[in-house]
Amino acid sequence: MTLTKIDTPEIAIDQVSMSYQTDTAKVLALKDITVDIQKGEFVSLLGPSGCGKTTLLRIMADLIQPTSGSVTVSGGTAKEARLARKYGIVFQSPVLYDWRKVKKNITLPLEMMGLSKEVQEKRATTLLDLVGLSKFKEKYPWQLSGGMQQRVAIARALAIEPEILLMDEPFSALDEFSRERLNEELLSIWSKVGNTVVFVTHSIPEAIFLSDRVFVLSPHPGRLSKIVEIDLPRPRREEMRNSPEFYQLISDIRNSFEGV
Repeated sequence: MTLTKIDTPEIAIDQVSMSYQTDTAKVLALKDITVDIQKGEFVSLLGPSGCGKTTLLRIMADLIQPTSGSVTVSGGTAKEARLARKYGIVFQSPVLYDWRKVKKNITLPLEMMGLSKEVQEKRATTLLDLVGLSKFKEKYPWQLSGGMQQRVAIARALAIEPEILLMDEPFSALDEFSRERLNEELLSIWSKVGNTVVFVTHSIPEAIFLSDRVFVLSPHPGRLSKIVEIDLPRPRREEMRNSPEFYQLISDIRNSFEGV
C-alpha cells in the first residue's frame, strides 16, 4: 500500500507520559512518548508485557487521559475524534454477545446509532463478505472458532466506517497457525478498507509482517526506543517470514530494546 505523506499526521502524540497512583507508590507507565502516524499507515506498538502499549492505545482512543502531553487526531483532540466515531476498536477478547447471531453482533453499533434497517443490512452484508463469514451470518459466536470470532469483532469495529482502527493484541490468544493466517487476512481487509491501523503486539515477527513502521517501546517505564521502517514489499506473503530480510529485521528490533 502506498502512503500519501501529508503535512498534518492522522495521529500526533506529543510528549505523552502516564503515571498511576497505587496504594504504596506512584508508578510511571509511559514517559515522554512523541510520534506521528500518517493517514492510511499500518503501525505496530511493540514491546514486552508491562511496557505501556495498551495504555498508549487507550490514550489515543480517549479512553483514559495522559498525566501530561497531548494527542491530536486529524487536527483536533482525541475526544473530538471519539465523539465523531473516528475510531473502531478491537480488543484482545472478541467481546461478542452469545445470544446475538453473527450478523446481529456486527449491526449492534449501527442499531445504537439509530441507522435504518436497510443501512444495517447493507453494511453487514458487505462486511461479512469482507471478512469471509457470509456463510456464518446466522450462527452464534459460540459456534465459531476463536479466529472466526475475532473476524466478527473486526467486522463490528469496521461497521461504523472508522477512519482509524485500534487493535489491542487481537490474536494473542490464538495458536500460531491461526494467528499467522489471520495476519494475512487482516492485511487483505486493510488493503481494501484503507484506514489507519494501530496494532498492539508483543510478537516481533507479527509486528514486522503487518506493519509499515514498528514503534518499539522499552521495558517499564515505556519509552520510545526506536522506530523501525519495514521496507518489505506489499502484498506480504507467508514465504517472506523465511527471508533473510525478515530475519535481519527481527535481529534489528531485538537489539533495539534498552539493555540488550
